[in-house]
Amino acid sequence: MSTITIAIAGLGSRGKDAYAQAISQMPERARVVAIADPDEAKTREVAKLFHLPESACYASAEALLEQPRLADALVLCTQDRQHVPQAIPALRKGYDLLMEKPISPDLAACREILAAAQETGRKVVVCHVLRYAPFYRKIKEILDSGALGQLMSIQAIENVGYWHQAHSFVRGNWRRSDTTSPMFLQKCCHDMDLMVWLTGKKCLRLSSFGSLSHFTPENAPVGAAKRCMDGCKAKERCPYDAEKIYITNPKTGVAQGNTGWPNDVLALHPSVETIREAIESGPYGRCVYHCDNDVVDHQVVNLEMENGLTVNFTMSAFTAGGGRYTNFMGTLGNMIADMAANTVTVTPFGGVPEVFDFNLSNERMSGHAGGDSVLVGDFLDYLEGKTPPSITTLEASMESHFIALAAEESRLQGGAVISLSDFRRI
Repeated sequence: MSTITIAIAGLGSRGKDAYAQAISQMPERARVVAIADPDEAKTREVAKLFHLPESACYASAEALLEQPRLADALVLCTQDRQHVPQAIPALRKGYDLLMEKPISPDLAACREILAAAQETGRKVVVCHVLRYAPFYRKIKEILDSGALGQLMSIQAIENVGYWHQAHSFVRGNWRRSDTTSPMFLQKCCHDMDLMVWLTGKKCLRLSSFGSLSHFTPENAPVGAAKRCMDGCKAKERCPYDAEKIYITNPKTGVAQGNTGWPNDVLALHPSVETIREAIESGPYGRCVYHCDNDVVDHQVVNLEMENGLTVNFTMSAFTAGGGRYTNFMGTLGNMIADMAANTVTVTPFGGVPEVFDFNLSNERMSGHAGGDSVLVGDFLDYLEGKTPPSITTLEASMESHFIALAAEESRLQGGAVISLSDFRRI
């Protein structure tokens, strides 16, 4: 088949640093022919990567979509509430879509794009990238093999990490649910998609509790300034200090050689100088106790799935590191999936544990445990008429959104039990 042509709208961390890079590694399969973003510096950078003329660069997705159809497919990586208003014109223009999650924080908008995709007959894949990671494909294989017997309970935690919470959900783009999405939808629709896909079961009902409890003005330490670099007297003992996170931290600091995420969100070419300038004047240098954030910093969701399977899921900012940790409990054994350690351990009852160590794997291990590059490859396969085993179609992704939006509804109602059958009909 001839090379698939691609347009990319939104050149943030996902559009520029994940999908554009993945596509650039597959020149025999796909070619980027147009890009769009309001940030001219990012546009120039990506144009250089793909040798694009200025005429192929647009200041917005809307400007790109005003043109005759420019490519076979559009990779849509704009902000959460822009997805559907941009996706529907793209579908009607004839584009197939690879769309960053979440689809939308508005249930009616999710239904609207589903109807538009069915009406136009276009293909839409949602970027639930964890399905594509070798780590989770192995878990799916083990569960489907019956090695654990009947799956009875799942206990899982999304360790957001203290600095990731500060970066994305207090200072950053996803700090307010009214301009982006509720945090559980934005961060954990991945996980809800995994629960449905891995188990092959839908959620019947759920309840949820959570709140914004810590990152508020009332919890600011004595002597805290409005900005970390403005003579803050609490700076030395504050783990959320921007200088620590972005410059000196051994794992995340640019002075320690980390020029990727999250520093590439603050500066196109991160260095100590450019990052220091960003935190001295930009949003990522604000005190975490004096931002305009309103999303939760911890939340728990209890799900009753089909056939009596129960799931307890926790999302918490208050962890030293990130990664997902899940215990799958069956009638014949249990399985621990530790994404931080990159291991899956299967223990049959009365038997010897078997460890699958993905640190030793030769699989592609790009972003999201290798999921980013596999997702792009599977999307191209899908456009070529193949059906990859875990493809996250728009229809499949709707179930994770029903769960995440129902969880937010339950939380706002003080933990009320929400029936998903009722919620699906809203």
